[in-house]
Amino acid sequence: MGLELADLFREYGAAYRKKYADKLLLSHRQAMWAIEHCRTAHLGGKVYDCPTCQEFKYSYHSCRNRHCPKCQHELTQNWLQVQQALLLNAPYFFLTFTLPAELRPLVRANQKALYALLFQSSAEAAQKLALDPRYIGGQIGLVGVLHTWTRNLIFHPHVHYLVPGGGLLSDGRTWFPARQRFFLPVRALSKLFRAAFRRGLQKLKLFDKVPSKVWMQEWVVHCKPVGDGQAALKYLAPYIHRVAISNRRLLAFDNRGSIESSLVTFQFRASDTGQLKTCTLSVEQFFQRFLQHVLPHAFVKVRYYGFFGASIRPRLTLLQKLLGSPLPDLDKQPPASSQAQPEPPSNILCPSCGYPMIFLKKLSPQQCRSP
Repeated sequence: MGLELADLFREYGAAYRKKYADKLLLSHRQAMWAIEHCRTAHLGGKVYDCPTCQEFKYSYHSCRNRHCPKCQHELTQNWLQVQQALLLNAPYFFLTFTLPAELRPLVRANQKALYALLFQSSAEAAQKLALDPRYIGGQIGLVGVLHTWTRNLIFHPHVHYLVPGGGLLSDGRTWFPARQRFFLPVRALSKLFRAAFRRGLQKLKLFDKVPSKVWMQEWVVHCKPVGDGQAALKYLAPYIHRVAISNRRLLAFDNRGSIESSLVTFQFRASDTGQLKTCTLSVEQFFQRFLQHVLPHAFVKVRYYGFFGASIRPRLTLLQKLLGSPLPDLDKQPPASSQAQPEPPSNILCPSCGYPMIFLKKLSPQQCRSP
């Protein structure tokens, strides 16, 4: 088995928590604890017995923490199936709103409030501009996903939206399609986004902490056509439940006896050239980069706006009929997330002789609680 994030936390997690005891957020402590104990005896599990060679096999429960690299694949597939059923028979566009680098320290220090403001201000800008009859002249629908990291774990908060190319007119029953290769002008979107975020900062009493030059520059907004939306959904899906780094990207751990001197090496693909590169950090720096992407407790990183909002079912049915799309059966879709522990497969084979093993007993979780 290769190097895992859990190995690093088990080796130096206690030292990190001790060093940053006054500053470490509860959400960071909980994520570290869950990753350290995932699929270990601490969480309980089941024991299987081989009737032919008396071999025993222990199957421990997963932590189900949304930041654990070992627990998210199934949830990603469930979310993707639900969203694919909601796709409309229309061309799709991919919108990306990025906050300026000068705002990142403020956002990192006020994550829950400013992540929410990032969603609110970007969705408001897109919906306001779409109401202009020069572009859509109606209500649009947006599926938004928060993303906070670059491939080398730098803090880089931005939000992606997948948007059908068109909107519902004011009568609530007429679909007006966007142009095939054009949805909304990004320079106008940038100005509206910047203005909405500025108003939000003023309400939150955080405006005075922002350098004045931030309001003089253009904010980065991208908009591009993405066909029928299938490929864009598959691109977005991993970000719903993916953590900042997967175990397979961890290459080496040079343990030198302390959190400051020990080194971690991981690989990433450069966004400009597409080439694989490596990055080596001290364990302390690596933990800091990883933990800054742990979301605040109960924060919702996927949000729906416009006709994908609260009244989704009646409007979705109408839109499917208007555009000639198959009607989704939302009640039969798998849940987007679950806290229930998965049952181990019933056809577990003996690692020694390959004979089907028999369930023997359950293992209770050890008396060790998350912080």
